[in-house]
Amino acid sequence: MTTDRLIIFDTTLRDGEQAPGIALSPDDKVAIAAQLARLKVDVIEAGFAASSPGDFEAVRRIASEVEGPVIASLARTHPDDIDAAAEALEPAARSRIHVFNSTSPIHMEQMLRMTPAEVLASIQEGVARARRYCDDVEFSPQDATRSDPDFVIEACRLAVEAGATTINIPDTVGYALPADFVALMERVYAEVRGDNEDVIISTHCHNDLGLAVANSLSAIQAGARQIEGAINGIGERAGNTSTEEIIMAVRTRQDFFGVEIGADTTEIFETSRLVSRLTGYPIQYNKAVVGRNAFAHESGIHQHGVLRARETYEIMDPESIGHRSMLVLGKHSGRAAFADALDKMGIVLEDVDFQRAFERFKELADRKGEITEEGLRAIIGEETTARYDVAELISIHVEGGSDEVPVATVAISRGGEELHATSSGDGMVNAAFVAIQDALEIPAKLVDYRVSPLTSGADAMAEVNVIIKTGATTYSGRGVSTDVVEGSARAFVAALNKVAADRASSVLGEDR
Repeated sequence: MTTDRLIIFDTTLRDGEQAPGIALSPDDKVAIAAQLARLKVDVIEAGFAASSPGDFEAVRRIASEVEGPVIASLARTHPDDIDAAAEALEPAARSRIHVFNSTSPIHMEQMLRMTPAEVLASIQEGVARARRYCDDVEFSPQDATRSDPDFVIEACRLAVEAGATTINIPDTVGYALPADFVALMERVYAEVRGDNEDVIISTHCHNDLGLAVANSLSAIQAGARQIEGAINGIGERAGNTSTEEIIMAVRTRQDFFGVEIGADTTEIFETSRLVSRLTGYPIQYNKAVVGRNAFAHESGIHQHGVLRARETYEIMDPESIGHRSMLVLGKHSGRAAFADALDKMGIVLEDVDFQRAFERFKELADRKGEITEEGLRAIIGEETTARYDVAELISIHVEGGSDEVPVATVAISRGGEELHATSSGDGMVNAAFVAIQDALEIPAKLVDYRVSPLTSGADAMAEVNVIIKTGATTYSGRGVSTDVVEGSARAFVAALNKVAADRASSVLGEDR
């Protein structure tokens, strides 16, 4: 098989963010996009510009601030969607408008209420309109794997005639099996692309049956030269193809796939952790490539083999994805050791962020004794969100047990003022949440709450991720502690700080 290039299209910031409970701010999205650029993905789908003012702002900021990859925005075939995408992408050095419409009978009849002829007309008009704005236009026939293959071919041919340069075949609901998907992709490659070497055939697979990566990899053999995925496989329902799994499968089995990729694999681990931290979505321990256990060996036979030669049980070198041996620091470690540990993890902090993180590390190390690399990363994630910080938890005390209604008393510092509140709740965590809301005078509803252990033992460190809702907007927050109630309180304060920051920016905007 001849060697050629596989394009890595990452949709973490668009399809990935559509996962329930994820609420990324524009700052979060820019941070993830910058890390994706360091990973050297080829295309970043920055969002769906027409879907909301926040998404429009995020796409425009990424187009302005992130260099390297092509920056894309999704758009329906509606003229307003395409115009919004073009406007948001205008600052990008290289941009792409990704146009889509549904082609399956159930979508056309029940969702679109359009006839096949109307759908084809909208595809032709939408792609042609997008092409007037930029030379790089992608078209996707949504729900292609439950569509009539002949109609998919007709729609894709029409899109190419109208100016589409990439044809993406989505398995929107994760329905396809590898053999089915290969058959469809082979038809698209032969009948749509044909001898037109300027047209790229792409895939976008969902994981409802656990086959997203398998289907995507199978499509490479059928001629696909772009794979769309999301970091950690996040996305609607069971998620998307995992970007990192595609990259490492192709890199590890170069002998089989025969395609080249431009990704810097040493950035995979850091990208995975950043996405997990900012979305609040934990990474399952046995997740391929980036899970905690991906390079862990407990069996005596496995340990013996790895000690003799790593390759006996590891087909990938942990360092090839930016993973390293676990670092352990304790309460006697000083600034130099802390700085050295961050340096080895490739983390660079500004002086203020470094000081905040070091102080929090010392506080936790006094309780825990030893802090591992996972713990350090969680501390950094908690303490380097100072741009949101208008309030800081000073203390929390909760009284009451199984037979009594818990009562929480909190002290919070905000703008030089110390705020206090005491409130009861259905449980210790709920009482803390209510007290913090009362102190900050910001009413909110808790919509998601997750505790992830970072270490083991009775004194284990835990990371708490919360998602709250005020009005129609959701906000995320995280906290780290050896005490679950304290960690929860820190996460609540972090989320409410984002609410306050949003309100402050809205007031400034009105004043202008």
